[in-house]
Amino acid sequence: MRKGFASRLGKRLARLFRAFRGEVPEDAFALAFLKGEERALYLAMDPRDRAHAVRVAKRLLRAHPQAPSFAVRAALLHDAGKALRPYRPWERILTGLYAPPVPPYPLRRGLWGAIQIRRHHPLYAAERIQDPEVRALVLEHHRPQSLWGKRLHRADQEE
Repeated sequence: MRKGFASRLGKRLARLFRAFRGEVPEDAFALAFLKGEERALYLAMDPRDRAHAVRVAKRLLRAHPQAPSFAVRAALLHDAGKALRPYRPWERILTGLYAPPVPPYPLRRGLWGAIQIRRHHPLYAAERIQDPEVRALVLEHHRPQSLWGKRLHRADQEE
């Protein structure tokens, strides 16, 4: 039990340091996969979230080189719902530590809104994605049910 906790804590601390250091996302890689409105959704994301999305997509492709296009596109857009509000590291830290259940609507301001984003960002992203396969994977990425949903979740959790 302790080893799992220490591993998760280490991964979260590494993510925290990356968030403050800033990263340059590999947008060309992502845009080569994305279509139409997906490109605008991706580009609306904070650069730190885009860099994370590219790492998740590359991890998915390394583990499953045969991954269908919709799965790679879902990996690139799985956190697009977080773009509904500005990236505020302190909110991300607080809501990562504790985010009680809250309804998705109406979307509020302040810390309450940050909690809503944390809890419901897959829903907010899925509502903006037209492709049904991409939408379904994005929607289930925290509670995977399909084979590709499980693979996407695994690639996302490795970070």
